Amino acid sequence: MTAYQSRMGYAQADGPVRTPRSIEYDLLARCTQALSIAWIKRKSDFPALAKALRENLQLWAALAADVAEPDNGLPKDLRAKLFYLYEFTSEHSRAVLEGRATVEVLVDINTAVMKGLRGGGAA
Repeated sequence: MTAYQSRMGYAQADGPVRTPRSIEYDLLARCTQALSIAWIKRKSDFPALAKALRENLQLWAALAADVAEPDNGLPKDLRAKLFYLYEFTSEHSRAVLEGRATVEVLVDINTAVMKGLRGGGAA
């Protein structure tokens, strides 16, 4: 290891410390953008739509697993609502893949949760 690599390994990270809320917000934002772009290009690149739906669902599965933990600090009613949103997202994603629905409601859900994470309203 060179002296430069050594210094860089212990250097202070530039920028603010990331909170779990900010990380969740960023992940939701990325998934939401990917869904929107993939929907526009769905006729020419259906695999991109399938990938965006899968990644969004993976994020929601992780959120659902987190709120299902007994020691999760969120209020019980909010935890239940978030778990329901995971279930809805799963069913709706399947409908999108089958051509029976659009991604609009998935984008709306993600956007509403992002507002809640930023303090702009309840999720």
